Amino acid sequence: MRTLLFALFASSVVWGQPTRLQQNIERITRSVNAQWGIYVKVLETGEEMAVNADRQMDTMSTIKIPLMVEAFHQIEGGKFSLTDRVILTEAMKRPGTGVLRTLDAGAQITIKDTLTLMNIISDNTATDILFEKVGGPTVVNARLEKEGYKHTRATTASSGWFAALRSAKSAADFHREGKSAYGLSSAREMGQLLERIAKGEAVSKAASGEMMTMLRGQIYSTRLPKYVTGFRVAHKTGDFLPYIGNDVGVFESLKRNIVVCVFTANHFGVAAQLEDAIARIGELIANHYAVE
Repeated sequence: MRTLLFALFASSVVWGQPTRLQQNIERITRSVNAQWGIYVKVLETGEEMAVNADRQMDTMSTIKIPLMVEAFHQIEGGKFSLTDRVILTEAMKRPGTGVLRTLDAGAQITIKDTLTLMNIISDNTATDILFEKVGGPTVVNARLEKEGYKHTRATTASSGWFAALRSAKSAADFHREGKSAYGLSSAREMGQLLERIAKGEAVSKAASGEMMTMLRGQIYSTRLPKYVTGFRVAHKTGDFLPYIGNDVGVFESLKRNIVVCVFTANHFGVAAQLEDAIARIGELIANHYAVE
């Protein structure tokens, strides 16, 4: 098994000689004025690549992955099931992304529906329904702590984050202050969680398979998957544009599977340029590891 490990802090390579892939990724991160956290791991070889991968950063909606994992733990523990139904009320509706907030009160949705919508369109109403179902962020965090995740924490339900945003002077000031993260993690820890899901080791093989299916259904494709060929990308985005644009997932093929996590922060430029930079990083990684 060959292992390649590099770490970039700010703009310098601090261990080993930079490869062409490293240099090209460094060039892209330099082209956009933002904080970056990047982690890449080839699951078949163990080869790793890290750019500030241990920096704790705001996850935005990628924190919904640990929430999904906790939900499946409780489902397998018999606390509730994928087929259980929730009756939508006006009080449940949350702003931001999603479709449940547009439905009439009284609609009945299954737990599987909420998990699916939380992943594929980052539905905030579905997210808070699930937080309520599992017992809140403290329960998610207890699981994360038990499993050894030091940087990953669910900080608040969607309702709490939007309340904090509404009370801020401006969105830019809200982000600069950094007092109310939607969630916290590092690129490496989120990658480690995704690795367990991809290997069928998160909760159980069956639960991991369900989670991968949901991640494969992601409809937002303007970041990691945008220029990727030769791989299917199962992933989850996280947004507070233009300040944060995150994307984490697994590049899947028959011969090679690669965990890729990209976190960003403190970007005050054009959102589309940040998204395209992430897309170009995804393209570089896919091309580098392409299997003929």
